[in-house]
Amino acid sequence: MRIIDLSLPIDDLAFEVHPLRIERTSHQEGVEKLNKVLMSRTDEDKAAYQRGERIIRKEDLPDEEFLSLEMVYSSVHSGTHLDYSYHYGSKSENRSSKTAEEIPLEWCYQKGVKITLTDKRPEEVITAEDLQQRLNKINYQLEPLDIVLLYTGSDKLFGKPEYFSDYPGLDISAIDYLLDKGIRIFGVDTMGIDRPYKFMIKEFKQKKDPKQLWPCHFYGRKKEFIHIERLANLDRLPDLGFKVICFPVRIRKTGAAWARAVAVLD
Repeated sequence: MRIIDLSLPIDDLAFEVHPLRIERTSHQEGVEKLNKVLMSRTDEDKAAYQRGERIIRKEDLPDEEFLSLEMVYSSVHSGTHLDYSYHYGSKSENRSSKTAEEIPLEWCYQKGVKITLTDKRPEEVITAEDLQQRLNKINYQLEPLDIVLLYTGSDKLFGKPEYFSDYPGLDISAIDYLLDKGIRIFGVDTMGIDRPYKFMIKEFKQKKDPKQLWPCHFYGRKKEFIHIERLANLDRLPDLGFKVICFPVRIRKTGAAWARAVAVLD
């Protein structure tokens, strides 16, 4: 068995459009933080702490170290993640939208199919016809619950501003095509399923047509679907013959959740 990591990290050193901060407390700093927490419950304890008294000294701990601690302040849309209908709007298919913690786990462990679309340019969209043509090339017909991974190669730009501006988006026809085949989850190695902002906003300003704005995301209000954003390493996968695992982290009432997506090859 071979496992290929399909995930991008939550990285506070990479260029991001959403604020992202990781507060790190080292093993040495942890000793002081521990005392500050323990001695913050009463005014008497606080005063003792200010005088320099400590309940636990570094000498009381192995190697004079406590435990490290990291606090992550991040959007659920940083790193590899699954989006569900609550992200798209308050209602989907005329029902209350579902949050990421409601994603059925059995959908997240299924056969994978890679569709190669590396010829698509950033200003272009991926259509139903594109998907059908590529599937014909690999002689495969989609089956219900297949997890379809759309490979554009855009993950190689991660960490740079271009990651957010130079990738192809999806056409609604592609989403319909997948849903009609019984697909519940599909994934992209781009930062989103719609075209980059610069193309959408430019065309909206020119045409004054609201349909130019996030059409794929808003389509999730009409039809319920789940998609994975920010996949990576799809170039390491065969077209067929692997399974995808993409269980979402269980976070209460969010439209998206982080996932450690992997491919399992026999």
